[in-house]
Amino acid sequence: MSSENIATVVKMLESLPDELHEQAIAHLREYLADLQDELEWDRLVEKTRPQLIRTAIQAKQEIAEGKATPMDYDRL
Repeated sequence: MSSENIATVVKMLESLPDELHEQAIAHLREYLADLQDELEWDRLVEKTRPQLIRTAIQAKQEIAEGKATPMDYDRL
C-alpha cells in the first residue's frame, strides 16, 4: 500500500470524534483479519487445486459408471 493511501486512512480516522477512534480501529482490525483469512483460504485452495480436480474427475467417472450412491445425511 502506498504511503499516500495510508495517510488518507489516518486522516479519515483522525477526522472522527475521539470517542469513535477505538470503535473504528476495532472494525478496521476485524476487516483486515477477515482479508487475511480469505488470502489464506485462497492459498490453500490453490495449493490443493490439482488434487481437487483429480477427485472431481474421479467422482464424475464413478457417477457415470453407476458406482456412486446418494449421500444419506441422516447417517452422518
